[in-house]
Amino acid sequence: MVTIQELLKLAVDRNASDLHVVAGYSPTLRISREMYQLNSIPPLSAEETNAMLQSLLSNEQKEILLFHYELDISITTPEGLRFRANFYFQQHTVAASFRYISDKIRTIEELKLPSLFHSFTKHKEGLVLFTGPTGEGKSTSLAALVQEVNQTENKHIITIEDPIEYIFPRGKSVVSQRELGRDTKSWPNALRGALRQDPDIILLGEMRDYDTISAALTAAETGHLVFSTLHTSSTSETVSRIIDAFPSFQQSQIRSQLASVLRVVVTQRLVPTTIASQPLIPAIEVMQNTFAIAALIRESKTYMIDSSLETGDEHGMILFEKYLAKLTREGIITKDVALSYANKPTLLQKYISS
Repeated sequence: MVTIQELLKLAVDRNASDLHVVAGYSPTLRISREMYQLNSIPPLSAEETNAMLQSLLSNEQKEILLFHYELDISITTPEGLRFRANFYFQQHTVAASFRYISDKIRTIEELKLPSLFHSFTKHKEGLVLFTGPTGEGKSTSLAALVQEVNQTENKHIITIEDPIEYIFPRGKSVVSQRELGRDTKSWPNALRGALRQDPDIILLGEMRDYDTISAALTAAETGHLVFSTLHTSSTSETVSRIIDAFPSFQQSQIRSQLASVLRVVVTQRLVPTTIASQPLIPAIEVMQNTFAIAALIRESKTYMIDSSLETGDEHGMILFEKYLAKLTREGIITKDVALSYANKPTLLQKYISS
């Protein structure tokens, strides 16, 4: 029987972003967004899948998986290949998904992100958010920002992740990386503790609920630069999601707090390109928290944010459809791809034609 170590190495050799191991199916790779079953390997039985996956877990991790029916951890193979792994149950059998994490942290330029992104690391305090669905490169973009600080400034950077993804090498900064379940018991505890650990920058892997959002806002308000992610599909939705995480009697206060601490919201999607050497590229939307945007947040007029994005080029705003149109005109993506990803196809057509 093929081993899990062999499958993980095969995933990297074939430039797959993900490996899926599910009983009843051959091991499956995701390559450039497409799923490919490895038909040369017979479908795995429940017993084979269980033995294969359990071999990766410690006794403590096995107990957690059996108790919660899910487990998020990081895996490092004997060859030094790193993966973010999610173990779960389906049809009463263990299954798992593995996402490859390159040991190389790419720069803003290598990721083909706008040079504007360099300015995001210059804020002394406040909240910088990367948003978008799962698997759209948010963590990779954030790692590029943190690594830029690590290489150029004398800072103390604390990361709180579930699990740790990129390992930051020794640079000019001191980087303390904490993993949920291994280095800390909970997100709120880790965030509260971070404020007593003399940080300059806090990277919070995900703002996932009331407790983490509240703690992140407090950290940003008390003079720290906080980077984090949120699973939303647009910048205006991000603002609403944060406010809606709080009970109604608190929302007026939170709108004021968010308007004060928010610095940048980036919404990111990976779109297929015409470039063989880089099959996916980030398409982005950027909201800078100007005085006008802050006023809209305070006055609960988030529905007007899109209009500010459309006319805010001089303030470093980037509307998603404008960016798609730019990539289309440069021949980096096709018009059909742009239209399939656009939130407002009619508006995109206007920018492509102009």
